[in-house]
Amino acid sequence: MKWQGRKTSSNVEDRRGKGGGKAIAGVGGGLGLIIVIIITLLGGNPEDLMGNLGTTDQQSSSVPYEETTEEKELAEFVSVVLADTEIVWAEIFKENGMTYSNPTLVLYSGSVDSACGTAGSSVGPFYCPGDYKLYIDLSFYQELQNNFNAPGDFAMAYVIAHEVGHHVQTLLGTSEKIMPLRQKLSEEEFNKYLVRFELQADYFSGVWAHHAQGMGYLEEGDLDEALTAASAVGDDTLQKKAQGYVVPESFTHGTSEQRKSWFYKGYDNGTIRGGDTFNTTNP
Repeated sequence: MKWQGRKTSSNVEDRRGKGGGKAIAGVGGGLGLIIVIIITLLGGNPEDLMGNLGTTDQQSSSVPYEETTEEKELAEFVSVVLADTEIVWAEIFKENGMTYSNPTLVLYSGSVDSACGTAGSSVGPFYCPGDYKLYIDLSFYQELQNNFNAPGDFAMAYVIAHEVGHHVQTLLGTSEKIMPLRQKLSEEEFNKYLVRFELQADYFSGVWAHHAQGMGYLEEGDLDEALTAASAVGDDTLQKKAQGYVVPESFTHGTSEQRKSWFYKGYDNGTIRGGDTFNTTNP
């Protein structure tokens, strides 16, 4: 991806070296049930993260953070990607008679506090609708390469775009419609909605990639990097790697093929329309 020397976002908050503090027992401000939407890229169930929302009072730690040359470059890269998403989604929302509100990207190391609770880097990148913020430990870039065999800067760009996709869902009101179903359905039935929810975020990340291509920022092989990353974090692939077999009823993000397919649909369409994963028979 052609990104060096381009505009960076002003909506980046650097908390590296500060660590997580007090675990949050609840969130006010009328968030209601959408507090459960701590969405990770790696197939983690939002309920797994809810265990972090307790009354444990931890002391916040803060040590000087020494940024490596690679980390500095990566931090600049994700800021450029975020700036691109801001431009693309602002225009798409305007075309559809809406106003886009930019999210904030929080860089952290080890653990971090959010309006959704305290999370560790093992959770992977996530978005919290309670504060309109994306959270990412840049060490995840190495995980993509080493643990998921998904190298390349555009694989990381896909990660950012996917989490921004969850922000788009929050602005569109999709999150508030889906999450209350958790109280009405069995876990297996609710998981089916979570899969469609995640696949829509993949579609939205593809929409962004379409416009990045139109702006001339993509290079040969970038699309393949994103598709490889989408495939690498499919529920079936992750479960086979972890336990040797798959349990479809426990899927929360979709299969590798589904994730690739919806990302590519978004890339092909380039519009917010066409991403209704909830009203299709076989997502």
